[in-house]
Amino acid sequence: PHLADGICRYLGIEMSRIEVSDFSDGEIFVQIQENIRGQDVFIVQPTCQPVNHHLMELLIMADACKRASAARITAVIPYYGYGRQDRKDKPRVPISAKLVADLISTAGFDRVLAVDLHAGQLQGFFNVPVDNLYASPVLVEYFRQRAYEDLVIVSPDAGGVERARAFAKHLNASLCIIDKRRESETKNVAKVMNIIGDVVGRDVLIVDDMVDTAGTLIEATHALLETGARRVFAGATHAVLSGPAMQRLADSKLEELVVTNTIPLRGKEELWDRIRVLPVAPLLGEAIRRIHWDESVSSLFV
Repeated sequence: PHLADGICRYLGIEMSRIEVSDFSDGEIFVQIQENIRGQDVFIVQPTCQPVNHHLMELLIMADACKRASAARITAVIPYYGYGRQDRKDKPRVPISAKLVADLISTAGFDRVLAVDLHAGQLQGFFNVPVDNLYASPVLVEYFRQRAYEDLVIVSPDAGGVERARAFAKHLNASLCIIDKRRESETKNVAKVMNIIGDVVGRDVLIVDDMVDTAGTLIEATHALLETGARRVFAGATHAVLSGPAMQRLADSKLEELVVTNTIPLRGKEELWDRIRVLPVAPLLGEAIRRIHWDESVSSLFV
């Protein structure tokens, strides 16, 4: 609701009234409390923790809008849950990202607006048009105003090199990559092995699309400081911050973690005073305005 309110304030409109509640057995009840017949409807709902509950709310809201004769329904999903399960990397596992995309399409959505999908190919999982926004302009603008000494941008794994390269280009910094290898089959457990690039005596900025349990981030911070980095900062779009994340951050030597409000932190930012939360409501609001008027969304990032 806080993010949706920010979007509405940017657009100069009022948020629609809706009742969302649970029956005693846990079933979700939705009623839209105003006329939306023939309207262009945008439902703002990150599928964050509790993921399954928020996903069902999103699907049921879509069905309510479809049956209320909305002209077009767009799912605004600032954080796309299940996005990491995007391939069959071991035998007999699901591709849950595709399953969720099918559910969203079947529920009646006409298009999807997301922020920093975990992998670009997720756009192809949907049977409806997808606009994948990048939070990098919001983060880059913040980092550009900070004072760093001989900054180097670090990708915490090989998959994030393209993102790190874009940050390095905009911030006029050099690039470094961490070779991350998993030594355990346990989920969310990673081990840093090698640092590719020069970080000695330099300020380091680790960029990623999300921080979940913060295991990778803390391992990377420790490895970079051991190698001779001067200070370590981090920036990520999605602050999942599940499990032991907050305790790990509090015990770490990370100087600052900058995230956006694609996921509500629900007071977690008060547990560690080195978290900075940047608003993405103007970015989403402008994208929604352009979608409504059939204007270009990609030109936001040119």
